[in-house]
Amino acid sequence: MKNQITSALSDFFFEYETPRQVLVRNRRVGVVCRLIQLGVLVYIIGWVFIYEKGYQSTDTAISSVFTKMKGVGYTNDSGGERVWDVADYVFPSQGDSSFVVMTNYIMTEGQSMGTCPELPGKHNCNTDADCEGGSFKREMTGVCVNRTKTCEVLAWCPVEDDRKVPDPPLLLSAENYTLFIKNSVTFPAFDVSRSNLVEDIDSNYINSCLYHPDNAPLCPIFKLGDIIKLSDLDFQTIAKVGGAIGIVVDWTCNFDVDVKHCKPEYTFHGLYGSKEGASVGYNFRFARHYMEDKIQKRTLLKVFGIRFDIIVHSLARKFDIIPTLTAIGSGVGIFGVATVVCDLVLLYLLPKREFYKNMKFKYTDTQVQQDSESVGVDTNVYYTLEENAKQAQGKDQSKDPDSEAGSTETDVSKK
Repeated sequence: MKNQITSALSDFFFEYETPRQVLVRNRRVGVVCRLIQLGVLVYIIGWVFIYEKGYQSTDTAISSVFTKMKGVGYTNDSGGERVWDVADYVFPSQGDSSFVVMTNYIMTEGQSMGTCPELPGKHNCNTDADCEGGSFKREMTGVCVNRTKTCEVLAWCPVEDDRKVPDPPLLLSAENYTLFIKNSVTFPAFDVSRSNLVEDIDSNYINSCLYHPDNAPLCPIFKLGDIIKLSDLDFQTIAKVGGAIGIVVDWTCNFDVDVKHCKPEYTFHGLYGSKEGASVGYNFRFARHYMEDKIQKRTLLKVFGIRFDIIVHSLARKFDIIPTLTAIGSGVGIFGVATVVCDLVLLYLLPKREFYKNMKFKYTDTQVQQDSESVGVDTNVYYTLEENAKQAQGKDQSKDPDSEAGSTETDVSKK
């Protein structure tokens, strides 16, 4: 008993088992196998390692964006001259990554809370019965004003008349405004921080540069007219009714090289302009309140503007042994596809598939095992004697190397 245990432990620790392999000389199967292996190799090298860079780990950045507008606008609407600076035409004014620059407006001055008639064409009436309270968006008093044939409402009076949008836009000078973008990113996985004010940019450069995709691609100062043009939109059209522009700051970095090569790229996209049929452009209302003769009044602005959304896209890569080994291991596993396909061809499609089955698989026969035990011969020795006898009987049957004459097919396999 002790010897058996010792022998079993010795076999377990000091023996190595390898699967049996059969070398098949068949041109068609060989070509199929090599083509599949070549395809897998191209996939691993070309797609996984070169295109997808499977040997690197990745990280996305934590980002912060600060903006500042510069420029002065001038309007002369109905004889009223007005100068507009940054505090007047930028909403909000805190330098957010999403903001609106006013390019057109409808102004209603001197509004105060009271009663007044609605605009002609809205809430028309002939009698007071046509002005029942609560049936429209405004709060009506139930009085029909004979002068305008419209209902009287309780609202900020006079009511806003926004039926006609100024054309051309009142603030066409916005085309010459400039936008300064300051962006900082941090890649925590690689402990790297970068700013769009890279090594080549100093105060002298910022004071004189203006972004150009070819001549000054790193300049963080942009002319609004150039942004609209690079977004494939027409400035005068979008300035009239408003729209939206996406400015993408792309940080795609490879930290296998020097960090200074990690620089931003700017792209511009027209998110929506003036071509939508149901809801054209972009606008909102803004009011400035004040007191006059102890009466609260306001100036109402219906603002048409261009909304700018600054979007930071980031992806950093660096060599890492773990994804490299994972990619190699998965590639080696895919090589097994060639073996599976070739086995299917050999065992199920070729004319001599029965012969290849006999060569690939070794069958056990219960009757043979019982016969060997009855004569006191080891099973392996019995199989060897039986195989030698069959080979001696079948020497002259065929000289074709692909024939079944040399197989060890048993009665079970023939069945």
